[in-house]
Amino acid sequence: MTGIHSAAHLTPRHFDWRVEDRVAVITLDKPERKNPLTLESYRELTDTFLTLQEASDVRAVVITGAGENFCSGGDVHDIIGPLVRMKNAGDHAGLLAFTQMTGALVKAMRACPQPIVAAVDGICVGAGAILAMASDLRFGTTRSKVAFLFVRVGLSGADMGACAMLPRLIGHGRASELLYTGRTMSGDEAERWGFYTRLCAPDTLLADATAMASMLAHGPTASHAVTKRCLHDEWSMDVNSAIDFEAARQAECMQGEDFERAYRAFVEKRTPVFEGN
Repeated sequence: MTGIHSAAHLTPRHFDWRVEDRVAVITLDKPERKNPLTLESYRELTDTFLTLQEASDVRAVVITGAGENFCSGGDVHDIIGPLVRMKNAGDHAGLLAFTQMTGALVKAMRACPQPIVAAVDGICVGAGAILAMASDLRFGTTRSKVAFLFVRVGLSGADMGACAMLPRLIGHGRASELLYTGRTMSGDEAERWGFYTRLCAPDTLLADATAMASMLAHGPTASHAVTKRCLHDEWSMDVNSAIDFEAARQAECMQGEDFERAYRAFVEKRTPVFEGN
């Protein structure tokens, strides 16, 4: 990570934020309503992930929900109601501005160089399922319930990149079923299908996700950022182009100090201490 700015000073108003030992933890914090997203939280999350592009003090991120739920999606009163009023007023530009704004959050998460670990318990639906999908790793519980339920409110499953990203996580056929039906995917099914990286007990979920984030944060984080970029950018490449792209990126990593640190540690028979450069 080459940024010089600190993210520790951020004071978001629409979710809880803390940074400890290089790991930022974002907690959607309206448990009485299953942590819905509002227009303000969409924008503030986007701004936060954009800020993280230049934050050298944060090297991994955990996103979770307060209480026993992850996120219930877009707030019905704050978002859905106004969108219906825009529709009735013929405000097509306003509707497009909203969908582009929500998509900007996913773009910011994918452009954020730090690995993002989602810790998912309970309800994880609609835009909440998208937040989990857009993360790099997903830890869940057996009692969690994931649903891309846009079709159940009369919309398409094509929302915030779901038709591009979900098939790459769980396969085209499985993604098609979830996006066409809006049905709920159980925690066991999500793990079996590859949506979840790992299933955890509810009482250890956040600790397990944070431990993974901490491990990544103390690794060669500049190289992790390259891995994340390649995983994303190579979607649209043919294999030969991807091999050439990776060759160039790996050669850049070999110019970093962490590469030599690992070699010196191996020669001296000790564990390397990476500094992210």
